[in-house]
This record gives sequence, C-alpha cells and structure tokens, in this order.
Amino acid sequence: MRVMRPHADSWTAALRSGPARTLVFAFALALGAWSPAFAQTTHLAVIVGLPGEAEHGELFNKWAASLVDAAVARYGIPRAQVHYLTDKPEADPKRATGKSTKDEIAKLFDRLAGGGAGDVVFVILIGHGTFSNNTAKFNLPGPDMAAAEFEPLIKRLAPRRVVFVNTASASGPFIEALSGPGRTIVTATRNGRESFATVFGGYFVDALTAEVADADKNKRVSVLEAFDYARREVATAYERQGIILTEHALLDDTGDKQGTDKPAVDGKEGRVASVLALGTSGEGDELPADPKVRGLYEERRALERRVESLKLMKDSMEPQRYAGDLEKLLTELALKTRQIREAEGKK
Repeated sequence: MRVMRPHADSWTAALRSGPARTLVFAFALALGAWSPAFAQTTHLAVIVGLPGEAEHGELFNKWAASLVDAAVARYGIPRAQVHYLTDKPEADPKRATGKSTKDEIAKLFDRLAGGGAGDVVFVILIGHGTFSNNTAKFNLPGPDMAAAEFEPLIKRLAPRRVVFVNTASASGPFIEALSGPGRTIVTATRNGRESFATVFGGYFVDALTAEVADADKNKRVSVLEAFDYARREVATAYERQGIILTEHALLDDTGDKQGTDKPAVDGKEGRVASVLALGTSGEGDELPADPKVRGLYEERRALERRVESLKLMKDSMEPQRYAGDLEKLLTELALKTRQIREAEGKK
C-alpha cells in the first residue's frame, strides 16, 4: 500500500487519534529504523601494548591500524579525536600519535578529560596481559599497568560515557576494577587465569570495521553487536582448530561488576551496549552541497542524537514518559526523513 504524505498539521492531528496514532507511530518506527542512528561526539583511543611475541606485535598493530582508518574514513570521526599509542610508533608514523608507555597513557587521558555528557569515549586495549598475585596487568613498554590504575584515569572522563575494551589475555579482572555508572566494559577473558594469547581482539575489530556484525542492518555496529559477533567467531575458530576454548569474553554495562558472556538488548546486561556505537557507516561522507538539503540532513542528525540520548536514559525514566518522548522524537525523525526524500526528488 502506498502511503501518501499528509500535511504536517495533519500528522499532528493524527497523533491525537486512536487507530491513526498507532499507524503513524509504526510508520515513524519504520523510518527511524531505516535512518541510521548517529552517535554523539565520539573520541577513540587505541592503545597497543607489548605483544609478548614478535609475530603477535605485527598482528596487533594491523588490527589497530584498521580500526584507526575505519574511525576516520568510514565513521567520519575527526582525526584529532582519534588517538593511537603503540609500542613502536616509529613503525607507523602516519597513524601513531605516541608511545604506549604508562606516562603517555596518563597524558592521553588528560587530553580526553572534560567534554559534554553526550560524548562517548572508546578506549580499546590491544596486546598481552598477565595475572599474578591476584593482580591483572596490561603489558606496556616500561612499567605495566594494573587494572586498578586505569580507574582514576577513567574518572577524568566524566561525565562522558566510556566504552573500555580490553582484548588482551588475563583481562577478566578489569571488569570488577573498572565497572561503574556510565561505563561499558568488555574483556576478552572471564578471569585472570585465561592467560593464553587471545583472538577476540581481531574479531572485535573486524566487527567495527566491516558490515559483517550489523545484525539489524541499520548501517551502524553497536558495542553489543560487535561483542556478539566476536564471541561467536572466537568459538568457531577454536572449534575449527579442534582445541579447547581458552578465552571467554564478558560484557558489563550496568556497573554491577559482574559481566556476562550473553548480554542482550532486553537483558540485565546489554541494553546500553546495544545503543552505543563507534559511528555510522557512511558518516564520513560529505553532506549534500545544496544548502537546503544539507540543512535537512543536519537537522535529522540532531534528532538522531536526541533519540540516542533518550535511549541511554531509559532506565532512569518513568516508562510512560519514555514511551511518549520516544514516540514524539521518532515521529519528528520520520517527518524529517520524508522532507529529505522530497527535497532529493525521491518517493
């Protein structure tokens, strides 16, 4: 059935009627799903530590380079907001912004500090970890960093939301050390005893840099989608080799210091992770040259930011108010998308 566009005032009136209201809201939801959600201002910090073995170092830096390139070219994150610390920055001078020493990491967090509550900071550790005397550490050139040493650094990022992903071995204890409000913590292992080299990081980067993990086909890969994809691929890789699984990834986004290997959109863990994303595919593309159409795109992006912010606040709102506010925003988003299609001469 072809849906004819009513006048904007007619849409407003329809929202106040019974069956028509349901139809309009369904239409708004459909268009809202079609239009890729736009993440808040995003900052990315990729930190590659010591590899443990030489061949691992080459692989780890390959993952990091792929992620840095995708952040800029695919997701349109300004280069100044993408940071890449590695044990050998001289090997990749075009991408690397510094050496991954303890002091340089602290300076990086100082630079990332502040900002608005709507911003999201992604911190992704790639490398090798160890666990000794009940202390999990991320191996770096020079002194290593214990999980607890990242805590005061992350505190500096408030009130921004933080996605902290440790893809290294023995990373499980980082959840208990860093879990808290406004934080989504991902580890490649469930405890410190899983100390063999992990492959989770490679699949997690694959999920963020390609379309393979975009389960709902909305041109964005949420942290939850990336986690689910990487966890499945890790299990498949071990099964293919016929060896026992020695890494079990966990995700925590409630601040309860627990973490789970099976987060879900409607589960105890996973709701926030399902909303947060590094960016939207094609976000790096230029906006239309026509000033009128460009303005409509910018207005739609602003609405998409508001939808994302509202979803993050769901748990702190009365259900009825949340549903009402979401309905209003999605309807506005649907109208804006319709205006863009008409301005571009599309049906």
